Amino acid sequence: MAKLVSKTYGDALFEAACEAGRMDELFEEVKALKEILETNQEFQNLMVNPKVMREEKETIIETTFKGRISDEIIALMQLMISKGRYGEIISVFEYFIGLVKEEKKIGIAFVTTAIELNESQREEIRRRLLETTHYESFEMNYAVDAALIGGMVIRIGDRVVDSSIRTKLYELSKSLRSIQV
Repeated sequence: MAKLVSKTYGDALFEAACEAGRMDELFEEVKALKEILETNQEFQNLMVNPKVMREEKETIIETTFKGRISDEIIALMQLMISKGRYGEIISVFEYFIGLVKEEKKIGIAFVTTAIELNESQREEIRRRLLETTHYESFEMNYAVDAALIGGMVIRIGDRVVDSSIRTKLYELSKSLRSIQV
């Protein structure tokens, strides 16, 4: 259900941004606002508190953000309050950010290796990803997981390329178990 909410409201904001020709502006505002909301838990708690009336929450949004962020974003936040969906505002913003990045051909890659990579290795991975995908640039995220033993796992969106030794050993043992003697 949460994914559907994120998609519905995120798509609506994306459409509004495209129609208004203000995608870059709204993209920057949403990224900044998402960061502010994530770091201000008291505000988030207030906005999802069932004891605070809906009209009061809408007024809080208006007085807090009017003149600081676009009317489209204020309207979205107030709409989500009126529909009882404000608790999912962060996921809506994440979905919108993902749509804009996809539109701008900015890929987000998560690379996990068994050992820390040096700068030239990181650059080589980024270069290869640019060559083999439709993206024009990448936001690279690196992690180390010694349990991989060797190789790497690369995740871009819902696609995963797993060339880790751990996975190869698992697949080998699975195929050996299926052999009947």
